[in-house]
Amino acid sequence: MIVLQVGIEDLNVFGGSTYLDADELASYRNLDKERFSSLLIKGKSVALHYEDPITYAVNAAKPIIDRLSEEDKNSIELVITCTESGIDFGKSLSTYVHEYLGLSRVCRMFEIKQACYSGVAGLQTAVSYILSQASPNAKALVIASDITRFMLHEEGETSQDWSFAEPSGGSGAVAMLISNKPYVFQMDVGASGFYGYEVMDTCRPQPESGAGDADLSLLSYLDCCEQTFLEYCRRVGGADYLSTFDYLAYHTPFGGMVKGAHRTMMRKMTKSDAKTIESDFVARVMPGLDYCQKVGNIMGASMLLSLASTIELGEFDTAKRIGCFSYGSGCSSEFFSGIVRPQAKKILKDHGIAEDLNARYQLNMDEYHNLLRVSNCVKFGTQNIDVDLNYIPSIYQSVSGKGRLYLTAIRDFKRIYEWV
Repeated sequence: MIVLQVGIEDLNVFGGSTYLDADELASYRNLDKERFSSLLIKGKSVALHYEDPITYAVNAAKPIIDRLSEEDKNSIELVITCTESGIDFGKSLSTYVHEYLGLSRVCRMFEIKQACYSGVAGLQTAVSYILSQASPNAKALVIASDITRFMLHEEGETSQDWSFAEPSGGSGAVAMLISNKPYVFQMDVGASGFYGYEVMDTCRPQPESGAGDADLSLLSYLDCCEQTFLEYCRRVGGADYLSTFDYLAYHTPFGGMVKGAHRTMMRKMTKSDAKTIESDFVARVMPGLDYCQKVGNIMGASMLLSLASTIELGEFDTAKRIGCFSYGSGCSSEFFSGIVRPQAKKILKDHGIAEDLNARYQLNMDEYHNLLRVSNCVKFGTQNIDVDLNYIPSIYQSVSGKGRLYLTAIRDFKRIYEWV
């Protein structure tokens, strides 16, 4: 019996054009310093008013598409966008993404929404399609793209409550090419534990604002982390939380939440002492937090961002296994695993992800507040507008000329983009 290999052939991250230093924001908002430090947040990508989940998705995927031959490009038969930041109740981001990437029209396109679990839902859907062999040698493009757009109205009111959610709410996208050539991440087929139930921990009842219970969300996250791993163990004989996985990549709303979850899992699954737990956290989990600490919580793409960070910063001189935990409020969750080989680091390194993150324009607080005001012009449901890319000249001078896609106008709800 031939066992088909399947997984991520290529992966790229787009972490935005600008960022805000988290400590500077926390000081400006007079947040409790001790509590804030425990969140393990360094910065957050901030979506410009001419950036949206479509520009993020395309800018993440284009370097992957540009690497492909015409034959391989035309073999992409499935485009899945994964987001809770949609721009329309019916039309999915995938249609715009498909258009601006110049993909074949022999293609299925659709969108998945399940809070922060959506990216992994898209990954597993694409993996199942490849495994089905319904279309041998086909590829799938899966892009998780989410933005947090805080808004400041002219009268001084905000679209969201200023709180600890603001410094953690980021913007970003992770694009993955899924195929039977898993050069980046080979799925352990069938090695997956999933778990879900209805819980009103967090939700987004309005397009630009969220609601929920932070304490309930934490409890649900911890519950699902434990239950998905236990289900994984029932399906994978001999699985051990400490020895089976060389690294662990968690869905990361903020680093402190991941540290608490890992501590709880180590106590319950391995009965480890505090010193062992701390050293294990540094060795197996911290590599996956680096990018997340710089970009912020990017919802459906968050766990995938942790995976990218793990591959880039981990040691993969030989093949090693990563255990992955994905959680989406509401809730749906999954623990799965896969193998990363030495070639994966070079593939990601050639995309220059770390360099691009370091090259983002750092906003000052005045520029940040100007963005909060002007972002109202492109809010959900906008019918017509010309987008002023030069609204803050210092920012535009820094981010233009890099061949990225930006939103330039909306005409009768149709979004118009240009490469800048």
